[in-house]
Amino acid sequence: MTSESAEHDASAALNGPLLDISGHIVDVSAQAFRVAGLSPFVKLGDCVACPGPDGDEIGEVVRIEETTLTVKPFANRFTRGVKAPARRIGPLTIAPAEGWKGRTVDAFGQPCDGLGPLERGTDERATESMPPPALKRGRVKEPVKTNVKVIDIFTPLIKGQRIGVFAGSGVGKTTLMGMLARAKGFDTVVVALVGERGREVREFLEETMSGDLANVVTVVATGDESPMMRRLAPKTAVTIAEFFRDRGEHVLLIVDSVTRLAHAARDVALAAGEPPVSRGYPPSVFSELPRLLERAGPGLEGSGTITGIFSVLVDGDDHNDPIADAIRGTLDGHIVLDREIGEQGRFPAVDVLKSISRLAELAWTPQERELVTRLKSMISRFEDTRDLRLLGGYQRGADGALDQAVDLVPHIYSGLIQRPQDKLNGSPFDELSRKLKQNIQAAA
Repeated sequence: MTSESAEHDASAALNGPLLDISGHIVDVSAQAFRVAGLSPFVKLGDCVACPGPDGDEIGEVVRIEETTLTVKPFANRFTRGVKAPARRIGPLTIAPAEGWKGRTVDAFGQPCDGLGPLERGTDERATESMPPPALKRGRVKEPVKTNVKVIDIFTPLIKGQRIGVFAGSGVGKTTLMGMLARAKGFDTVVVALVGERGREVREFLEETMSGDLANVVTVVATGDESPMMRRLAPKTAVTIAEFFRDRGEHVLLIVDSVTRLAHAARDVALAAGEPPVSRGYPPSVFSELPRLLERAGPGLEGSGTITGIFSVLVDGDDHNDPIADAIRGTLDGHIVLDREIGEQGRFPAVDVLKSISRLAELAWTPQERELVTRLKSMISRFEDTRDLRLLGGYQRGADGALDQAVDLVPHIYSGLIQRPQDKLNGSPFDELSRKLKQNIQAAA
């Protein structure tokens, strides 16, 4: 066979129907294994299966060289050895269906809730895909009420918006995400639990989401699973959300957390030989995150929307962490949870001065916009003078605006406290006003 005919056969194998092409393993390490004989016939992101007596072990191609390719296995422990056969199986795909609502699946889209097999849809979708073209996407314009007072007042959401929840560990991030997951106005909710503790999965499903699972699809990859599974789970969740969006539904997508996705992507990139460039993160991590985040949002004009809420676990409470910084610039807003606020017993521990929704103007009425501006001004003046007041440098009557802030801000903070089981009576602005009146009357 000439080199030209070999190149033609390789091109046909890449672009034509999937052929059963095999190679063999030549090297195995703790992080990955290398395969010879498949390099001309695969693309990055394709999967390779290694058959054995206990079934196939699957890995993803993360590096291609002239004679060998590097494959990162999805299993925690790869059991095949040198000379074992390996065959190409193409990119990973899933086939979501209406019957997936109310079910819990793993990163492969396989059921893991013990409720029997899943309905298989007719629309086969690759877990790695491109977002809709920018100029053909619909516009975002419809507000959504989350029934979380501090969110609906200070950082209101619009259907099709993407917002991040930034917090350190143990500040109430997962609890807030669960409260947001029960927001009304969505046809389907898709939740990706990435790198969570195993015990927290049942707590989230049976307690946080108790009684609200009929329209929820949950994708789970716990912290003890391999980096490949934790990296795949958010992509599977977005693919499921895209299926329902393309049916004209309004979908709420929750990913908890994107930071653990970044950690998993870092492990994969390092195994592929990429150099670390920023606090140990290789360059591909910073290009992979926007590709995932951009898949959320409005679909093509006339279709549905995906409202994305992405939690970001800031390492060491450093909100300038490279991952947090990169994600903040991609999203349409950010909600910052502060540890000091949580230590004061104020939950959700949202720092309203550091949180912003870039689409809030579409949700507020002119009167609400003015009120929020005044509330933020009072809170800012109250916080800026905290040290001065603690040192005894504040004299009542010298500054009327500061006097008003000192009188009202503690009651505003108290009025924003909300437990997961609390229900609102009316709009969040009416609820806050009612709480303020109650607190002021009780303090009089």
